[in-house]
Amino acid sequence: MTTNTVTTNKPQQSISRNKLLGVAGVGWLFDAMDVGILSFVIAALAVDWGLNSSQMGWIGSVNSIGMAVGALVFGVFADKVGRKKIFMWTLVLFSIASGLSAFTTTLVAFMALRFLVGMGLGGELPVASTLVSESVEAKERGRVVVLLESFWAAGWLIAALISYFVIPTWGWRVALLLTAIPAVYAIYLRWHLPDSPQFTVKVESKKRSILQNIRDVWSKKYARATLMLWVLWFTVVFSYYGMFLWLPSVMVGKGFDMITSFKYVLIMTLAQLPGYFTAAWFIEKFGRKFVLVSYLIGTAVSAFIFGNAETMAVLLTSGMFLSFFNLGAWGALYAYTPEQYPAIIRGTGAGMAAAVGRIGGIFGPLLVGSLLTAGYDIGFIFAIFCGAIIIGVIGVILLGTETKQTELE
Repeated sequence: MTTNTVTTNKPQQSISRNKLLGVAGVGWLFDAMDVGILSFVIAALAVDWGLNSSQMGWIGSVNSIGMAVGALVFGVFADKVGRKKIFMWTLVLFSIASGLSAFTTTLVAFMALRFLVGMGLGGELPVASTLVSESVEAKERGRVVVLLESFWAAGWLIAALISYFVIPTWGWRVALLLTAIPAVYAIYLRWHLPDSPQFTVKVESKKRSILQNIRDVWSKKYARATLMLWVLWFTVVFSYYGMFLWLPSVMVGKGFDMITSFKYVLIMTLAQLPGYFTAAWFIEKFGRKFVLVSYLIGTAVSAFIFGNAETMAVLLTSGMFLSFFNLGAWGALYAYTPEQYPAIIRGTGAGMAAAVGRIGGIFGPLLVGSLLTAGYDIGFIFAIFCGAIIIGVIGVILLGTETKQTELE
């Protein structure tokens, strides 16, 4: 857990804050680009391969299954071999698998590769946020991690641009090939990114067993924080992937053609950037819990309005607010999670929480697909996500502790 006493073991940075943010952030951008493109590819695959709603839902869910496995496996190994190595390995894994998925001709082969893509993504995200969190001082740690998360919006924006300009003309295969670029970037990471200074000085972390680390995450000292994180991660990821992977398809379902739908989702994506930047400002001013609670409530309200929107103006406006609040909350979530544990189990704790969240990501897209197939409307479905988010808010309020500007162990 964190402590409010100032220690003498502040991270000694061998790389500047801005350079660290840039190097890690570009990797984060590529992750978002891949996830973002998938939401558009699903809509295109439905046309090319004649997929029904349930099959479309499974594509998103198998990606989340891989993310759950990757978050757990790579999270625990980050405490054994270091954050940098895992960051690089996961980046290569998802890049190669994503590029290969462009050549598939069957749904089964596509889903198998999406599982591997998910493993890479699921492992990289909590490890990268842990690496950055351990490498900056307490007074700016939350802001820097939220700014790292803002690269996600840039990746989504690039994905939306590629999908709008590339998929209608050259097809979804070309779009997926573009996601293989991060494999080259991983070579750069190997030579230019230092490992976490807190990990390198914790010699005892390399002597501990993986099972010991897993047990300690649920020890009496950290059980309350772990329960809070698991509830929060599950509800946030469940609602995010249920809503955002279906955004282009929802727009098509509301009567817009594919190109028009991609354009409107692109506009909604732009709202993610101010969501991150405002969260980055508030997180050190008012604290992690304030940002999480307020932005998640904003997400819930926006989701309810979006699901029941009957005019273009309401649909577009609520969609933009949905992007604004939800991605701002994600930034706070990634800043808040590593702060709950000491360095020796930080990768394990963050990875396990993310893995539980990815289980929610499995059920979210499947729920949408099955309920649409059963004849339920989008308003009812988005109301479910609204309720899930409120449960996450309650968990933070009742179980969470403020970690603003506290030194990490």
